[in-house]
Amino acid sequence: MSLRLEGFEEPNKSIHHSSHTIKQSSNESKMLKSMFSCCKVYISETRNKSALESIEQAAKLFPEAAIVNKFEDEKYNRVGYTLVSKNSPDSCPLKHAVFSMVKSAFEAIDFGLHTGTHPRLGVVDHICFHPLASTSLEQVAGIAKALAVDIGSILKVPTYTYGAAHDTERSLDSIRRSFGYFNPNTTTHHWSGGPRSMVLPLKPDHGPAHVVQSKGVITIGATKWVDNYNVPVFCADMATVRRIAKRVSQRGGGLTSVQSMALVHGEVIEVACNLLDPGAVGGDRVQGAVEKAGLEEGVSVGKGYFTDLSQEEIIQSYLDLNCS
Repeated sequence: MSLRLEGFEEPNKSIHHSSHTIKQSSNESKMLKSMFSCCKVYISETRNKSALESIEQAAKLFPEAAIVNKFEDEKYNRVGYTLVSKNSPDSCPLKHAVFSMVKSAFEAIDFGLHTGTHPRLGVVDHICFHPLASTSLEQVAGIAKALAVDIGSILKVPTYTYGAAHDTERSLDSIRRSFGYFNPNTTTHHWSGGPRSMVLPLKPDHGPAHVVQSKGVITIGATKWVDNYNVPVFCADMATVRRIAKRVSQRGGGLTSVQSMALVHGEVIEVACNLLDPGAVGGDRVQGAVEKAGLEEGVSVGKGYFTDLSQEEIIQSYLDLNCS
């Protein structure tokens, strides 16, 4: 995606005209960077490499939408893909690419065989659309709604919408709580297998009113930007780390716009956080709050990490991919 500087191509033009052209090209660049939509797709699998390869190949059928980041966590047995495309009035490459990935995931993965220490509701656990730069939330909400209809009607999977993609703008965590998402379905801290019943506790917005064990259900939303930030706590006692997670979250009286939960992650237990307004409360604030709570509980806390690129890095990655 190269920008032409016409003043340099035609040296007989005046300096004033060259300056004007450079400024025009700069404005064009700014306009290009304002026309993007982002989608994050979370799939309950990392150990089946052939399945992930087929999912990624499915996305490549729509080259106008690009996977700009992939975050695999084998301990959680979960992978997150970040896709970006330019907004198009004639088609929706982002919706088509994500639908293709979802279809491939359902064909390649059996949810009934899945196990991991991260909660999940289905093969494709969660999809969220975010506006980038000057793209509006309403624009990405339209893509999310259209995708939800297609997945429910074509792939026959119970589909739940949230945020700007839902008429009442209900939250993602309210759907998850209806399904017992935060409570492991085993005697350990693991989630294993598919749903135990075909009966759904909540009527889906699209798709059948019953669930298939091999696929589970799917949630699709549209929100402003959300950061995910996880902090390791060097403690084997889940009750202790849950107290820390609760004290950090808004629900527990902690940081505004922060949701958190304690999850086993190998030899440590992580405080996994959603930062719903990272411009107001970012990773540094979360890190400090976890460290303070850890000190009071008498446990050591490690340095946290983001699970995705920043908005600026995502846009730049997309531009770099299209220039290469």
